[in-house]
Amino acid sequence: MGGGSPRGSQQRVRFCRSIDGTTIAYAVHGAGPPLVLDSCWLSHLEFDWQSPVWRHYLVELGRDHTVVRFDERGHGLSQRDVTDFSLERRIDDLTQVVDDLGLGRFALMAMAQGGPVALHYTVRHPERVSHLVCASTYAGVGNHVTDDDRELEAAFEAMIRAGWDRKDPLFRRVFTTMMIPGATEQQMRWVDDLQQRAVSARTAYAARRQRGEADALDVLAQVTAPTLILHSRHERMNAFEHSLLLAHGIPGARLVVLDSANHILLADEPAWQVFITEVRAFLATPDVDGRPATEGGQDGGGRWTRC
Repeated sequence: MGGGSPRGSQQRVRFCRSIDGTTIAYAVHGAGPPLVLDSCWLSHLEFDWQSPVWRHYLVELGRDHTVVRFDERGHGLSQRDVTDFSLERRIDDLTQVVDDLGLGRFALMAMAQGGPVALHYTVRHPERVSHLVCASTYAGVGNHVTDDDRELEAAFEAMIRAGWDRKDPLFRRVFTTMMIPGATEQQMRWVDDLQQRAVSARTAYAARRQRGEADALDVLAQVTAPTLILHSRHERMNAFEHSLLLAHGIPGARLVVLDSANHILLADEPAWQVFITEVRAFLATPDVDGRPATEGGQDGGGRWTRC
């Protein structure tokens, strides 16, 4: 990873209202064609800005793009006192953020739990999404659920309810270790802290339950935007098999397998360099109509092959 900061590195935090009136916080930094990061379940726009875990993502993506990211409803700087975390409301939130900015055509990156939202948005608005990047995400988690999966999820929910709001990070450390097993103690402590800063136990529990019902498997074949899928082979937050479903279901999608056990790639691991190199090359490809990427174009002319 190169040093320094991206052009336009002073992030600008703004607020808009979603269709149901919920206030959504979003931030903009960098320079170049727009790249929207679909919200993941743990974010705090201000706290993330100097993160020892996330900072390299923000710096490197902001070198070539105007990066837009937002705190999911109930999280971070967005309105906290909400109970509706349904797929439709989350799609509304993404829609209102890009509309508030007046974006026409843009690249969209789905991270972590953002997959179903980004996939549905892309299918509903093919004229707006120039490129789709799926980073360690999924189309749905409710398919092929085993009894062991249900028992594990019940244990996770119990840990959230019992330990999330405690000062001692013992229970939160379980989630931290799953996300970044290769991290330093400093980095793990930061994610321990992020979990509590980003969301309350009550909201974490409710949002997790409703996210588990989000599904986009039935729309995969309708995705027309060129799609790049990147996934850590050995991660434990979102199983690698999810990326195979995406790659087989989205026409012309390309899958890049990352040699890592980290859900969040760390700046000093080789997989991070593979990730950022692949993303930059993909987002630089031209539109199907021949428009360059700087005009918000997409490439669907068979350049990307399904794995």
